[in-house]
Amino acid sequence: LQEIYEANTDISSIMDLLPSNHDGREVEPPASPPETDMTNSTPNTVFSPPYSPHQKVRQLMKDTRVAARKKLDQLTLEEKVSLLTAADFWRTKSIPSNNIPAVKTSDGPNGARGGIFVGGTKAALFPCGVSLAATWNKELLYEVGQHLADEAKARSANVLLAPTVCMHRHPLGGRNFESFSEDPLLTGKLAAQYIRGLQEKGVAATIKHFVGNEQETHRLTIDSLIQERPLREIYLRPFEIAVREANPWALMSSYNLVNGVHADMHNLTLKDILRGEWGYDGTVVSDWGGTNSTAESIIAGCDVEFPYSPKWRFDKVIKALEEGGISQEEIDHAAENVLTLVERLKGDDMSEEQPEREDNRESTRELIRTAGAEGLTLLKNEGAVLPLNPKTTKVAVIGPNANRAIAGGGGSASLNPYYKTIPLESIRAAAEQEVTFAQGCHIYKWLPVASPYCTEKSGKPGVNIDWYSGDKFEGGVVVVQRRTNTDLFLWDSAPLREIGPEWSAIATTYLTPKTTGKHTVSFMSVGPGKLYVNGKLALDLWDWTEEGEAMFDGSVDYLVEVDMEAGKPVELKVEMTNELRPLAKQKQFGITHKYGGCRIGFKEEDQVDFLQEAVEAAKAADVAVVIVGLDAEWESEGYDRQTMDLPSDGSQDRLIEAVVKANPRTVVINQSGTPVTMPWVDQVPAIIQGWYQGQEAGNALADVLFGFKNPSGKLPSTFPKRIQDTPAYNNWPGENLKVNYGEGLYIGYRHYERANIEPLFPFGHGLSYTTFEYGRPSISTKTLTSRGTIEVVFAVSNIGSVAGSEAVQIYVRDDKSRLPRPEKELVAFEKVFLEAGETRHLHIYLDKYAVGYYDTSVPGWIAEEGTFKVLIGASSADIKHSVQFDVKESFNWVF
Repeated sequence: LQEIYEANTDISSIMDLLPSNHDGREVEPPASPPETDMTNSTPNTVFSPPYSPHQKVRQLMKDTRVAARKKLDQLTLEEKVSLLTAADFWRTKSIPSNNIPAVKTSDGPNGARGGIFVGGTKAALFPCGVSLAATWNKELLYEVGQHLADEAKARSANVLLAPTVCMHRHPLGGRNFESFSEDPLLTGKLAAQYIRGLQEKGVAATIKHFVGNEQETHRLTIDSLIQERPLREIYLRPFEIAVREANPWALMSSYNLVNGVHADMHNLTLKDILRGEWGYDGTVVSDWGGTNSTAESIIAGCDVEFPYSPKWRFDKVIKALEEGGISQEEIDHAAENVLTLVERLKGDDMSEEQPEREDNRESTRELIRTAGAEGLTLLKNEGAVLPLNPKTTKVAVIGPNANRAIAGGGGSASLNPYYKTIPLESIRAAAEQEVTFAQGCHIYKWLPVASPYCTEKSGKPGVNIDWYSGDKFEGGVVVVQRRTNTDLFLWDSAPLREIGPEWSAIATTYLTPKTTGKHTVSFMSVGPGKLYVNGKLALDLWDWTEEGEAMFDGSVDYLVEVDMEAGKPVELKVEMTNELRPLAKQKQFGITHKYGGCRIGFKEEDQVDFLQEAVEAAKAADVAVVIVGLDAEWESEGYDRQTMDLPSDGSQDRLIEAVVKANPRTVVINQSGTPVTMPWVDQVPAIIQGWYQGQEAGNALADVLFGFKNPSGKLPSTFPKRIQDTPAYNNWPGENLKVNYGEGLYIGYRHYERANIEPLFPFGHGLSYTTFEYGRPSISTKTLTSRGTIEVVFAVSNIGSVAGSEAVQIYVRDDKSRLPRPEKELVAFEKVFLEAGETRHLHIYLDKYAVGYYDTSVPGWIAEEGTFKVLIGASSADIKHSVQFDVKESFNWVF
C-alpha cells in the first residue's frame, strides 16, 4: 500500500481488483450474460461473483505483512508486548524510536464521534444500521462507507469501530437498531459494501461483535449457548461474508461467553474458524474492557486489549512467557498483526495526530437525507392516504416525537451531530397549508437533560466542573472545564493526566425556567453523588445501591420537585467522585474506582391536557400525522427493552386511538429501531416505520410524506403481532447467566414460516407509491456444479404513474435435505430504480453459497444432490415467480 500512497493513486482502483476468495484457490468466473435491453444506469446484477484477483494486487496486500515483519524484527520484547494493549481509551501504543505511530480509533456505526463520548466535536450523524438495511441498497451502503471515512479522518481517526453485524435474534435487543437485520446474508452483503467504502479511502473498518452478542442483559458475563450449525449458518455467517468480500482490516471480539468460553479467548471461533478456515489476516481487538485473560486471549488470537489497562497484559505477558504459559512466537504473531494494521493505514509516512475538526459537507448532508428517505418503510397505505398534497392538505402534526429530533439510538452509536432536523419543522417547511401541532403525551424514560435551561458562571450555556486530585475534594482545584451538556458522562473525558486515576469534582450550573410552577429536577450518579438546589441538599446518592440503566453503571434516576419562578435562575450543584458504587462491586471486581459521572434532568410542570389538545387538532385538520415511537433512552447499548409495547404505560396507544377516532385520515409514523406492538393497526389507514434517520430525520420524513421521494424501504426484520410469537421468546434473556439459543436456525422469518405463524408485517415487506410487476424468470442452466454459477434473468416493470425503486428478493428452497432446513432462505437481493412505465431485466448469479448448509459430520459446508427452487419475490411472504435447478452430485467445502 505504501507504493500506492507514494504514487498518489486512488486506492479504490486497486481494491476493485481484490479477491472475493483470498485463500489461494482459483475459481471459475461466471459466464458472460446475454445481451439485454438494460440501460447503462442498471448494470447486469452479479451475486457474489467468484474470480481470480490480479497477481500484482495480491502482492501489494502481502507487502503490508512483509513490512510488518521487518518492523517486528527491530523491536525488543518489551516493545512487542507494549503493542498488545492500548495507550489510552482510543489509541494503540506508539513506538517513536522505530517510527511506529499510534492508531486512533473512533465510534461508531452511524458516524465518527471522535474522542469525547458526550458533547465532543460535531460530526455527521447517519441513519442507524437497521434503517440502512431497510434500504436493501448495497451501492448506498458503499457510499455511506466512503463518507464515513472522510468523517473519521476529520476526527483524526484511522479506525472506525463499525459495522455492527449482530443478529436481530429477539425484538427487545437493546442494540438491534445499531445492527442490520435478522438475516445473515442481508447483513453480510450490506456490511461488506460498508467496509469496502471505508477501506478504499484508507480507514480501517472494525466489524463487530464476534460473536453471539445478541443481547445487552448481563452482556459481560452471559454465556451464549449456541449449537455449531446455527453458530455457523446464522451468527458467524455475516462475518464470513464480510471477510470473503471485503476483508475488514480489524475485527472486535464480543464481551460474552460462547459455549462456556469468553469470546476474546475462544479458540474455535478466533483461531480455528476466523484465522484458520477463513484465512483472516487482519487485527483482532477486544471490546472495551472485554479482555478476560493474559496468555489464553493472545493465543486464541485477540491481538490488542482495549482500552488502556494494566489488568491482563504488560508485565503479565512477560511473566507468562517466562513461565511457559505463552511462546515468543505467539507474542510475535499478535504484535505483527498490530503492525500490519499500521502498515495498511499509512505506513511510515503516518503524520502526527491532528486536532479533531468539523467537516460539514453538502454532499454528506444530501447523502444522509437520501439514505434516510430510502430507509423509510411504508407498511400500510389504505385508500391512498399518502402521499399528502402539500398545496391543499391542512395537517395536524401530533405526538411525543413530532417536535423533537429523534436521530439515533443510545450508547456507542451516539454523537454530537452538526445539526438535527425536527419533523414538525420540516413538515411546515414543505407544506403550503396550515400545519398545527399537539404534544399528545410524553414518553420520558428519564427527564430530558436540563441543558437548554442552563448557563454556567459567565452566562454561556453549559456547566462548570472544578476537578480535584483524589476523591476527598482536597488540595485545591486542579482543572476547570466547561461542558455544554448536563449529561456528564465522564467515561472517556475526565482529565486523568492532571488529576490522576482517583478524583473528585464539583459541577455547577444555573437553571432558568420558562414558566412558574412546581417543576421536577432529576439526578442520577455513577459514583457517589449529591445534588444541591440553591445551596440545600436535595438528593443524596453518596451510597446508592439501586442500579439503573443510564451510563452503563449508573444509579436509577431520582426526582425532586422544586417550586420555581419564570425567569429566575436556580443554582444546581453536584458533588461527585469516581469511587465505585454500589460498594459491593468493589469486592466483586477487586477495584475501588472506575469512571464517574452524573446526569441532571429537568421538566416543567404541565399546563395543558395533552390528549384533549391532540383530539381537537386532529378534528380541525384534513389529515392527522401522529409521530410516536422510542428514542435513545429506550433503545441503547447497555440494556435491553423490557417490553415490545410503546412507552409509556399505554399513553401512545391511547393517543393514536383517540386521534384516529377524531380523524379517520390518520397517518402513524413509528420511530424505533425494533418492532413495537400495534393494537391500533386495523384502525389506522397509513403506517410508516420511521427508524432513526440521523441528522436529516425530519427532512427525510417530510420528503416521503409529501411524495417528493417515493418510499422504497423494506423490513430487514419481521414485525410480529405479539411478543409471544417471537422465536426466542422462551429463551430470553436467559437464566443463571446462560442464554440458550434454543431456536437454532429458526430466527426471524425462518421461524414464522416453520411455525406457520402470521406476523404483523413479514420480512422484506414495504410498499411504494407505485406498482411493480415481475416477469417470469429464465435460467441459464438446470445444473449447478461446485465451480459453476447459475444465471437467473427476469424483468421488473413499473406499471404505476410515478418513478420508484424496488428491492427484489431471491430465496432458495431445498426440496429435500438430509438435515432439517428452513422453508426458504434469502440468497440474493438487488435494488432497481424504474421510471414510470419502464421495464428492466435483472441478472442474478447463484453459486454454491446459495444452496449449502453446514454439516458437522463432514465437517464443513455441503451442497446435497437434489432439486432446488429459486423463489423471486417482493417480500418473504409475497413470492411472484419460481424456477428450479438441480445439484447432480453432492460436494462440500470449507470457506
